[in-house]
Amino acid sequence: MGHFELQPGEVELGTWTLNFLPQGGGRFTGPLTVTNQRILFDAKFNTSVSGALSEIVVWKGSWGFVAIPKDRVKNVEIQSSMLKKKVSVTLDDGSVHTFDYGMLGVQKIADAIKQR
Repeated sequence: MGHFELQPGEVELGTWTLNFLPQGGGRFTGPLTVTNQRILFDAKFNTSVSGALSEIVVWKGSWGFVAIPKDRVKNVEIQSSMLKKKVSVTLDDGSVHTFDYGMLGVQKIADAIKQR
């Protein structure tokens, strides 16, 4: 599972490579792993305009990790149009974290996030 270690009783439900759009802005590409306890994202590439320009000059490796305990998730919403499929996750502090899967379906991602 990459840089994350499963905790006791934790089971991996699925992994998808997609874009993470944090509430504070930016766009990061990497693997999203969903378990029965957490939502885990390894930001491999900064694919925002400023990040893409810096990637041309110097490769920086991982931009960081996101680990969201599922007990903090208050809402999971699918946003779907012809060319964009996203899952938005609202946490107990009101912050919204969006996972963009491009043109591919996101129902399995949303179901895995909702599953405990």
